[in-house]
Amino acid sequence: MTASTGARATQRRYVPYSHAHYAGNLVDGAYGLGLFGDVATELSIQTDGDEGLFASYDDVQFRAPVRAGDVVEATAELVRVGNRSRVMAFTLTVVARGAATADRPGAATLLEPPLVATTATGTVVVP
Repeated sequence: MTASTGARATQRRYVPYSHAHYAGNLVDGAYGLGLFGDVATELSIQTDGDEGLFASYDDVQFRAPVRAGDVVEATAELVRVGNRSRVMAFTLTVVARGAATADRPGAATLLEPPLVATTATGTVVVP
């Protein structure tokens, strides 16, 4: 295992309705940040053989809403490698969105292109 820039990890999740907190089935921004933590852990394991410890987020931007019923993709990319620190760039995209109608309450649509919902950078420390 060698940490090198360009390494990536991606996870997809369905956003359950139990996570909706606001009108229009909106999900709070912390949901995406939690996914960033998960994908950062996976990338740390891949590159360093350790889960690492998240030290900080920088430049978090909430660019589009995430709603219950969405399918989201969280990606982490290693952009800088220090002796013990790893700087990662994160992107949360909505790849599918619920499109319920009276006749088809479970309808959904793939989004092409995917909708960029949240971006951030963060630092993880490994032993």
